[in-house]
Amino acid sequence: AGWLLVRDAPTPVAVATARAPASGPVAASVLDASGYVVARRQATVSAKITGKVAEVLIEEGMRVEQGQLMARLDDTDAQAQQELSRGQLAAARSQLGEIQANLSLAERELARQRELLGRGLVSQSALDTAQAQRDALAARLANARSQVAVAGDALGIARIGVDNTVIRAPFAGVVVAKAAQPGEMISPISAGGGFTRTGIGTIVDMDSLEIQVDVAEAYIGRVQPGQPVEAVLNAYPDWKIPASVIAIIPTADRSKATVKVRIALEQKDPRIVPEMGVRVAFLGAGAGPEAPATAQGVLVPANAIVDGAVFVVREGVAERRTIEAGATRGDQWLVLSGLAAGEQVVVAPPASLRTGDAVQVQ
Repeated sequence: AGWLLVRDAPTPVAVATARAPASGPVAASVLDASGYVVARRQATVSAKITGKVAEVLIEEGMRVEQGQLMARLDDTDAQAQQELSRGQLAAARSQLGEIQANLSLAERELARQRELLGRGLVSQSALDTAQAQRDALAARLANARSQVAVAGDALGIARIGVDNTVIRAPFAGVVVAKAAQPGEMISPISAGGGFTRTGIGTIVDMDSLEIQVDVAEAYIGRVQPGQPVEAVLNAYPDWKIPASVIAIIPTADRSKATVKVRIALEQKDPRIVPEMGVRVAFLGAGAGPEAPATAQGVLVPANAIVDGAVFVVREGVAERRTIEAGATRGDQWLVLSGLAAGEQVVVAPPASLRTGDAVQVQ
């Protein structure tokens, strides 16, 4: 009696309803693959100099524009150097003015000595002395002008030093990581240990997001640049995103026997973020918007089809039915014949399930 009860107990199963495909062509998938969303433009922003962080003006999730202020370093030393350079430039200019005045006086004196020598009132040595004084002041004037130029360059360098304490966004994007706090030391190179940061934060250009997948070498011939692709994020399995192949990276990974493929997302959305897992279906020829519609049928989950057949549930009883499968559409299969819209099929049927077995839908 116990054996009869166990034998007649219904098998618990999960079911899905066969549904008609949406209006429009059902594109044939020639290859399915998995990958991740990546950003082509991403940067960890740091300072050009080593210094102590005085202020951080970013937070995770904040959008920044190109040139926007992200952080400031302590600029006490840089400001002092700038003031020193400004004072040196002022002193050099003052000395230049003094020499110019003396040179003007020496030139007038030389002119008088020449006039007096022509009238025979002074000796040649007096004229030579005036000429030497004038030439010496002219040389000092050239040197003073050089000193003014050097002091100006030094002031420019000091201003650059002050500007280096200000950290700005190199491009527009979204902050995905904040790496430093006020009071911490920051350096453009790693100084060893955990006490010196190498960056203020990381920003990502969300307009540069794309998909990268690894395709097995044996199937890379099915992929071509410009080929249409249908992408499905693991986080949003019901959202199908149109995409296309950008390029096939011309090198293979010998350890995995795969080739990397870049895919462009044709739809921008805030829900798409870097490092998200994604499944892609490379669509065959004639899968574009101008493609003709294929034969009508119904869509069922791919794991409902076993050996070219599905189990249909009718009035609590399983019935094995042979079907004709068409193209894939993401994780769905198009059944061309043998199944009608609205019928319930067993998802991942157990190996022991047979026609006529009683089933209990879970």
